[in-house]
Amino acid sequence: MAKSLNWRSFLRSTPLLILLGLGGVTTAITVGMPGLTLPTASGGSISDSPKEVIDQVWQIVYRDYLDSSGDYDEKSWRQLRSKLLKKSFAGNAESYEAIRGMLASLNDPYTRFLDPKEFKEMRIDTSGELMGVGIQLSLDKATKELVVVSPIEGTPASRAGVLSKDVIVSIDGKSTKGMSTEDAVKLIRGPEGSDVILGLRRGDQVLDVPLTRARIEINAVTYRLNKTKDQQKIGYIRLKQFNANAAKEMRQAAKSLEEQGAEGYVLDLRGNPGGLLEASIDIARQWLNEGIIVSTRTREGIRDVRRATGSAITDKPLVVLIDQGSASASEILSGSLQDNSRAELVGQKTFGKGLVQAVRGLSDGSGLTVTIAKYLTPKGTDIHKNGIEPDVTSVMTEDQLKNFTIEKLGSSQDSQYIDAQALLLTKIRS
Repeated sequence: MAKSLNWRSFLRSTPLLILLGLGGVTTAITVGMPGLTLPTASGGSISDSPKEVIDQVWQIVYRDYLDSSGDYDEKSWRQLRSKLLKKSFAGNAESYEAIRGMLASLNDPYTRFLDPKEFKEMRIDTSGELMGVGIQLSLDKATKELVVVSPIEGTPASRAGVLSKDVIVSIDGKSTKGMSTEDAVKLIRGPEGSDVILGLRRGDQVLDVPLTRARIEINAVTYRLNKTKDQQKIGYIRLKQFNANAAKEMRQAAKSLEEQGAEGYVLDLRGNPGGLLEASIDIARQWLNEGIIVSTRTREGIRDVRRATGSAITDKPLVVLIDQGSASASEILSGSLQDNSRAELVGQKTFGKGLVQAVRGLSDGSGLTVTIAKYLTPKGTDIHKNGIEPDVTSVMTEDQLKNFTIEKLGSSQDSQYIDAQALLLTKIRS
């Protein structure tokens, strides 16, 4: 991109993306972004590319950032801009370091800078194919530790027994203390067929888990028709991730099970770390004929309310399975179905990730994710603070988990599914 690019024009013309999960973005929606008219810092020029990108990042935060930590101060943020634009930067590496330091002052793990390579990889993550070991990471705000949100089903991590809430304490023997999610991703990802060893803390134990990196193609939905002892037909649908294919695959699954005579449905969102906003809304509309799906609140208090559109595929009884690995888009979907009395939830309290990130492409090919809002369920529950509570609590015992495999999900050997099916049968019979 030309060095003389006017950054205000660039911000107005670039698509805004909304980030829902801990590693995915939505399809782009274009919005007009009015340029700010702040004076250039005395003694500094932003016509050179490194400072141009620094100022783009500063302006986006100044205009849109929703403070969830209490560490943002507008006066200090203005002073920081003046200080940075007076400096000289030898190249992009130095300016990127300055940007990361600037964002670190916000104390928000979800507001982060991505260099051009990282930004490209993030966009790939929503396409339904990714490279790595198959885990979604988050930085715990209180402990500053790297936490596994969920292993992705069918990947090296899930096959090796990595679990939601595992804390990554080392990568190939290197301590992760003070490490950002971006730095961790750089170490975990690598060429297909190469190995990486994750040190995981689980309770009082620390485990070394060797993994072989792979190219991972993700089918968002799997489904089948289960029959009870009384020959009642239960449609079982597992939604693994809200990627670009999820809504289409969900529609195909529901229609196929309807044709097979399903009398009710169990929708399994366990271990689903989230993904695309529009996918979660589209899928909610496939199950919900009327009512609010989710509302978005910014720092100005503006609410973007998304509603059902009378396009549900079926109104047959529905039960949803959730657990501590169900995050973000999973929480929007389960919360909307629960608050509208469309479904009852079985399992464990969800992860609790309800902040909205906007993703902006910058003039040199790098990118920024910035927290701009939070999600509320139809009844106003703040997802980020509270998570989603199940209607019926169901927890697998340690003994059950020891021998449990992905293949047993939704079967008679899956105790949480059995609890969901029992509840569904009472709804069908009533």
